[in-house]
Amino acid sequence: MKQQILVIGAGFGGMWTALSATRLFDIHGHDAVEVTVLAPQAELRVRPRFYEPNAHQLAAPIGELFDAVGVKFIKGAAETIDVEQKQVSYIDAAGAKQVCSYDKLVLATGSRLASSNTPGVIEHAFDVDQIEQAVRLENHLKSLAKLPESNARNTVVVAGGGFTGIETATEMPSRLRAILGDRADINVIIVDRGEKVGASMGAEISQSIAEASTELGVKWQLKSTVVSVDENGVTLADGQRIDANTVIWTTGVRASSLTEQIPGERDNLGRLHVDAHLKVIGQDDIFATGDVAYAASDDIGNHALMTCQHAIVLGRHAGNNVAAQILGVDPTPYSQPKYVTCLDLGAWGAVYTEGWDRQVKLVKQEGKELKTQINTVWIYPPAANRETAWAAADPLIPIA
Repeated sequence: MKQQILVIGAGFGGMWTALSATRLFDIHGHDAVEVTVLAPQAELRVRPRFYEPNAHQLAAPIGELFDAVGVKFIKGAAETIDVEQKQVSYIDAAGAKQVCSYDKLVLATGSRLASSNTPGVIEHAFDVDQIEQAVRLENHLKSLAKLPESNARNTVVVAGGGFTGIETATEMPSRLRAILGDRADINVIIVDRGEKVGASMGAEISQSIAEASTELGVKWQLKSTVVSVDENGVTLADGQRIDANTVIWTTGVRASSLTEQIPGERDNLGRLHVDAHLKVIGQDDIFATGDVAYAASDDIGNHALMTCQHAIVLGRHAGNNVAAQILGVDPTPYSQPKYVTCLDLGAWGAVYTEGWDRQVKLVKQEGKELKTQINTVWIYPPAANRETAWAAADPLIPIA
């Protein structure tokens, strides 16, 4: 009977894990292991683009890709992990409970928007965390055209001035005008706890964020917190009221709750501590990758972030290393010392930075061209061809 590697999750971390594992087995001519991916859909959901319109188009099918490299796919949602019995219980496509056994497990179940206890968020706020929520927001925005002209109709409040909040807010003026018309008096407001525009992103990049916000008409309500949301707007901590038919919540993410079922240390975002080979510390047969892994990205104290930039490389290493453990060959330590950002700023353009201190290298149209290349080409799955896919899954590919 073949040994079983089970990968839970088909996002950036999970997809690249499966491709990298099968690559190493092929290199060594080893066909006694079956690599299986368990996920709700055989598609890569391009989450970094969910702030854009047409979110329903932002999923790339990967069934043929898995077929090309010999990865088995199970459509289902994992519910419980039994570490002692090496079994995962899941709900299959028909709604029935099933059990899958494994010899090696790779957890790649990603992250979700952190739950909020702020009154009214669940009932009245929107988000762009998952594709279904992004589609829900888009349908809502389109429905605004049916409402009579009012300040509330034309106002969008974005709670949170981090990466997602900024990209969502700066894209919003053009999205709203496409729906409400060029003459609509659009009002987009970012409510943020910071003391200056884009403060959470760093001093240098914040200058570009401020310039783009001014040009686009995006306002910042600084040193502020939303304390309640209702169907007609938000109330801030200082008692200020903002009338808005649209409130978008973007205040942080948290690792998949499945991490809690694996004995091991977790960070304050719920990510499992892993060693240099991405094996969960204290577990011989379980690896973690992508947004569920708290992994050192260099030797000077930096750790991988919850970004596709890191998840892709983490996936390549996790797949290679779980296969290497079975083969008895040397693993490849995870290392990703170069960190870059490319922040979309709507019609203004984009800003590209390098380094953990985010030194600005490209702005406006030059930045936008790079962002478009990243969003439409670089982060998408490789072609459904085994040679092409395996070449792309090499963990030692130079990181641009």
